Amino acid sequence: MRPARCAAGTQGAESNYMKFLAGEPTDHAIGRSRGGLTTKIHAFTDGLVRPVSLLLGPGQGGDNPQLEPLLDTYRDQKHSRPKFTLLADKAYSHPSTRKKLRARRIKHAIPERRDQRQNRKNKGRKGGRSPAFDTELYKKRNTVERGFGRFKQWRGIATRYDKYALTYRGGVIIAATILHAKPI
Repeated sequence: MRPARCAAGTQGAESNYMKFLAGEPTDHAIGRSRGGLTTKIHAFTDGLVRPVSLLLGPGQGGDNPQLEPLLDTYRDQKHSRPKFTLLADKAYSHPSTRKKLRARRIKHAIPERRDQRQNRKNKGRKGGRSPAFDTELYKKRNTVERGFGRFKQWRGIATRYDKYALTYRGGVIIAATILHAKPI
């Protein structure tokens, strides 16, 4: 026997947690990936393996779309032209990304993906030349991976027990601040 259905609907107000957290994203920066529900931390690190700029995104989100907002968060007050070289993996190897980096006059070392290389070669002379790539400079990209390894030492960041993205981001910023101030 099925329970009777209420004709009037439920009583009470809608959930109001969004009233108090105005900057909270609707997905709480949580997304489903192969490992389950996860959150991605998009970050810049400097040569001393210290986080410089951070953004959160859902786990299934791509890395490449977050590059431009991450560049917008990073500002060098002393110089109008950035004084850094972006070291990124093949996830950022898209012609539009390279075009945006050239427009911002940012040097970069990003390897070209195999399929992009093949497409360029299939076009022949119209495919253009291969993008410049410095293999010696790219060897320093391990600083990014080591920076994320340091984040994973923080239990609250590695497991993400926080319900809201704002409180999780606060924990990430506290960890980044401590990692930044910590002598190497």
